[in-house]
Amino acid sequence: MSVTPMRFVAIAAFTLFAAIGCRPDVEANPPDTSTHSAPPDVAAEKLELTLYSGRSEALVAPLIEKFEAASGATVKVKYGDSGELVGTLLEEGEKSPADVFWAQDAGTLGVLSAKGMLAKLPTELTTSVDGVFKSPTDEWVATSGRARVLVYNTKKLQPEDLPKSAAELTDPKWKGRVGWAPENASFQAFVAAMVELDGAEATTKWIADMTANEPKAYPKNTPAVAATASGEVDVALVNHYYLYRLKKENGPDYPVENHFFGSEKADSLVNVSGVSQLKSSAHSEAAQKFIAYLLSEDAQKYFASETYEYPVIHSVPPYEGLPPLKTLKPPKVNFAKLANLEVTVDLLRNAKALP
Repeated sequence: MSVTPMRFVAIAAFTLFAAIGCRPDVEANPPDTSTHSAPPDVAAEKLELTLYSGRSEALVAPLIEKFEAASGATVKVKYGDSGELVGTLLEEGEKSPADVFWAQDAGTLGVLSAKGMLAKLPTELTTSVDGVFKSPTDEWVATSGRARVLVYNTKKLQPEDLPKSAAELTDPKWKGRVGWAPENASFQAFVAAMVELDGAEATTKWIADMTANEPKAYPKNTPAVAATASGEVDVALVNHYYLYRLKKENGPDYPVENHFFGSEKADSLVNVSGVSQLKSSAHSEAAQKFIAYLLSEDAQKYFASETYEYPVIHSVPPYEGLPPLKTLKPPKVNFAKLANLEVTVDLLRNAKALP
């Protein structure tokens, strides 16, 4: 899949990164040379669409290729940070070539929904997904889920030793034993959910108390899990699926496990990647076929087995060993509000958790 650089415009609510690309056209429907082929003027028009993807190429390119092979469609892909892509879409407006936006986090979809840029999806595309994981107006639908967890070192701790909520990590007994990744977008979305659920004052106190307990900061989730395995910290606040990637690399004896709080609070947040069709799309049929494919058993099994994320349709179970999604007791949050991270970043900076 070749890539062509394009300019991004970042919006203030999002962290800036650059990673974009597009796929050249290929012929989707070769001409039928049989005696029964349709005349050229009535031959079937090939399906094509332009996808703006906030999901990384390494994770989803194989799935896009599977869709192309199954449908005969051509997908031109522009990869990038979800926030940057939203900025590009806002700048392009109705002239955008994008048909579909696939976001890493649903909050960015909320921004486009608020601007009236998303088309309402047909009911048959959204009925297989629980209401908490789709737009209340059917303008976007989740494609996979990522649960917040506390990973712990199994050589140092047993399940009965673990806190019942993230609030308990402020206890002095956890001083210097906790890892977190305050610069990471998933951590900031977790704090944003805490602001929405508990209020800014309570969240500010939690951050201050955590900082006073001297947690060790890591740039991303993966090194936080690795530090837990090495014993540098005993526990770390991360997303659930990083553990399975590291176990695949290091073997089943990797001394770390996930602890699910199940508290119906922000520490049990299940954030989602989601997909939408742009109102300005010139290829509605292809766009909806692609969205339908992402919600198919084939695609949902890919998320479960290859990226270790939670499938969002009931007929596909999660990766072996993961508790069912319905048992996690995730809080009910407005995902659109999780997109505005300015308040969250300010709270973290004021508490010296961020530079």
